[in-house]
Amino acid sequence: MISRRDFFRNSAIAAAGLTLTDKVNGLLPAEEKNNFSFDIVKEAARYRKIDAHEHVGLSGTLEYQLGMADRLGINKLVVSKIISADSNSNATPDEVRACNDSVLEVMKKYPDRYLGWCFVNPQYTKESLEEINRCTGEGMIGLKVYNQVKINHPLFYPIIEKMTDLKMIILMHAHCGLGVGGKRTKYGNIQPNSSIPEDFAEAAERYPEALFQYAHTGGGGDWEYACKVLGKYPNVYIDTSGSNNEGGMIDFTVSHFGEDRVFFGTDGSYYQGVGVILSSDLTEKQKHKLFFDNFNEVLRKSGNNIK
Repeated sequence: MISRRDFFRNSAIAAAGLTLTDKVNGLLPAEEKNNFSFDIVKEAARYRKIDAHEHVGLSGTLEYQLGMADRLGINKLVVSKIISADSNSNATPDEVRACNDSVLEVMKKYPDRYLGWCFVNPQYTKESLEEINRCTGEGMIGLKVYNQVKINHPLFYPIIEKMTDLKMIILMHAHCGLGVGGKRTKYGNIQPNSSIPEDFAEAAERYPEALFQYAHTGGGGDWEYACKVLGKYPNVYIDTSGSNNEGGMIDFTVSHFGEDRVFFGTDGSYYQGVGVILSSDLTEKQKHKLFFDNFNEVLRKSGNNIK
């Protein structure tokens, strides 16, 4: 059982993005306001933060993005610009390069706020390796890939090996469809070529020295199943980004991955991304780890950690 007060408290904090106000107690009934007050902005300011899953051009203007980051105490945003296989683009090397140039531009404009993910299309192996060299040479800290090729496809092998040599992590778009008619949809409901948990598991077993980041626990689908499958692989990390923040999501994820392999991320859902961690049952130390320390430790492996 859960008390009425606890229900409103947890719902208010996790869904704070719906209000766009400082005072979450604005969501509470009048008779509850005298019993509970929570300033999400003040609470958020207590933690340094690296947003490990963000984009350029998908979450409003840079000014809006930085304004939200300032409001919620997000020190660094790790951004990419991607092309979906479902779009009208073939993600050619020229198109991919243009995406990365957009990221490099914001990195140079706001060097204290932005870190960059390099985007590639593994269907172009030679060009992808060259683009990784170019982007990491200009300061990018890892690789972001979407749904052109599954993470366990042989086309990915040389790219994974390259990133392993660089000691940098690979953030991979993921999907885990909910079951239909009592059976799990093996390749998801929406994007048939997206990587599913079993694909990550196969890649993690093949390359135990590589570092993989499973995207957006908060993005919907069967995130619980993903945690159960991937939690046992020490080289697989997971981020919390997305707008579908179910109650208990953070605690469940940490219970399977441990407190050192879960990253804070928003994917454009800023208040939700912060609120769902603040409203969890994690300890203060664990919250600090999710918000900042865990991703910074991965950056440390390649010498890109934040001081």
